[in-house]
Amino acid sequence: MTKSDSSDPLIVRHEAPLGWIVLNRPQVRNALNLRSWQRIAEAVAELEADDSVRVLVMRGATPEAFISGADISEFPSLRADAAQARSYRDAPGNAISAMLNCTKPIVAMISGVCIGGGVQVALSCDVRIAARGTRMGIPAARLGLAYPLDGVTMLMNTVGHANAREILISARLFEADEALQMGLVNRVVEGAELEANVRDYATRMAGNAPLTMQAAKRAIGEALKDHADRDSDSVRELVARCFDSEDYREGVRAFIEKRRPVFKGK
Repeated sequence: MTKSDSSDPLIVRHEAPLGWIVLNRPQVRNALNLRSWQRIAEAVAELEADDSVRVLVMRGATPEAFISGADISEFPSLRADAAQARSYRDAPGNAISAMLNCTKPIVAMISGVCIGGGVQVALSCDVRIAARGTRMGIPAARLGLAYPLDGVTMLMNTVGHANAREILISARLFEADEALQMGLVNRVVEGAELEANVRDYATRMAGNAPLTMQAAKRAIGEALKDHADRDSDSVRELVARCFDSEDYREGVRAFIEKRRPVFKGK
């Protein structure tokens, strides 16, 4: 079901067990304006609240673009100076936080261009699958902008500091096969096969135990923090919840009975 009309910069679709977040500004190659950032946070919350949705998929409305970066046309009115930029930053911060803290896996289906803020959005997804020929990069150095520390940290945690230096300082665009070598994307497929591949991958993922996926996401997130900042207790609680769950008992029964388990997230 579609929750928004064609004028919405982002469309939400509930297709259990998948939930789709469709970036819908094809006229500007899905450049992110303020409302787009706000809608990402809203969409994640909506799909996370739907118990029938197990995995979220983010994509562009057309194959021409995932996200082409920030909508620079807004800069003069909304980001004219440092004070305005700090105020504006709340919306991207809320969107990225919603994605990172979502208890359900998010898969990025990337094609066309994925540039600037689009790379940060992609990095906020758990898995990134790209069409061959997709162009990616962070051209902030060609605009006189500086990438924020949280974005740099996410990039370094994914591709390492050597690749992060090249991406940020060269400001060049590179294709999906090179992104795969860097570790920026998890897999590359032919453009004509992208949607089918992502659907199959995400649907298979949706068959896994929801509580286990939630615990894995949380444990990885905490492991990426400095040791003093980690919330180890929350991870232990999630691990214990898995062992006490009906799904754990179902998983063991299914293994013994040599059948596919049916998990309920309980």
